[in-house]
Amino acid sequence: MVRYRLYPTLLNTFARYQRGYMNEQELLDSINRVPVPQTEAQARGVSFEEAVIKGTDEEYFDAEILRKARALLPRPMVATQVYCQYELDEVLLYGYVDVIGRTLAVDLKTTGSYSPGRFVYNHQNFYLLALRSKGIRSLRYVITDSKDVYQEDYNLDMDFSRQEQQIRAFCDFLESHRELITDKKVFVE
Repeated sequence: MVRYRLYPTLLNTFARYQRGYMNEQELLDSINRVPVPQTEAQARGVSFEEAVIKGTDEEYFDAEILRKARALLPRPMVATQVYCQYELDEVLLYGYVDVIGRTLAVDLKTTGSYSPGRFVYNHQNFYLLALRSKGIRSLRYVITDSKDVYQEDYNLDMDFSRQEQQIRAFCDFLESHRELITDKKVFVE
């Protein structure tokens, strides 16, 4: 029976908390969806997706970056902004992947600086399991730091144990802080 509804960004935030990059209050604010102004980097990430996929606001990006990113998209593109969900124990993981082809899903990312393997433990990797029934066999991250374009490819035989452990730890955190959680959407009641 599902007791929690979680999305990858929230789980990735918890991973940052575990590594000491944020404090407990900042994590609770994320869980509670306390409004914060959108950063320039977040706005640029949304614009990058739109520019690559739809061709809007292309003038804000280097043409060669857009060309390289588009070359890494599946052909043909079957759908964009595809909802997916996956159940793991008592958790329903849900979210949207940017693009799917016949066997390849792609998520577009922007970053201030890139290092290889950055997304190996990203919770969006669960999209692979969620989209398996649609024929998806691999997930590609297409990443830009505005200087170049990088790709990371993952497939169904990857090890999810670290992410699964984080999910269980996050559920424990949710239970031990239940009285401080005002946005109850994470709980299925």
